[in-house]
Amino acid sequence: MARMVKDRYASSAKIKAIIGTGLLVGSFDILAAFADYYIETGKNPEGVLRFIASGVFGKKAFTGTDMMIWIGLLFHFIIAFAFTIIFFIIYPRTKLLQLNVVLVAVIFAIVIWFVMNLIVVPLSNTPSIPFKFINALKAVLILIFTIGFPFAIIFRNFYRSGNNVKTALI
Repeated sequence: MARMVKDRYASSAKIKAIIGTGLLVGSFDILAAFADYYIETGKNPEGVLRFIASGVFGKKAFTGTDMMIWIGLLFHFIIAFAFTIIFFIIYPRTKLLQLNVVLVAVIFAIVIWFVMNLIVVPLSNTPSIPFKFINALKAVLILIFTIGFPFAIIFRNFYRSGNNVKTALI
């Protein structure tokens, strides 16, 4: 009976940690994307969210209603949660990742960049963007700080704290 309660608590703690982490990194990442887009174009963040929605809806996302903006935000968080779940599963099974927070942040950021830019975006309906090394480097650096470090710190704290969500997210 005690084991069932402990297992249920551990599952509940993992779900809470995944939700908290997904919301946090998703928010950090989208805010960084908004800031970068504004700095580069001087335009409001609507374009970022329409671009994300265009992955499914193509050109219609750019000419469609404001609902496309909300769909883009939804898609962004779905992607953020997918990476959170995947890395949450991988982290405790890979000893190398538990050695150094900086290493984890860099590895996770590079993996995310490669998956998104070499698999997801090319397979989607988004308009193609020519590759520029400086833009890729900037994107990876943003991912290191908005997703990589939060993942690395939260996962380390979560697994070291005996699955205590409050300790992990602080």
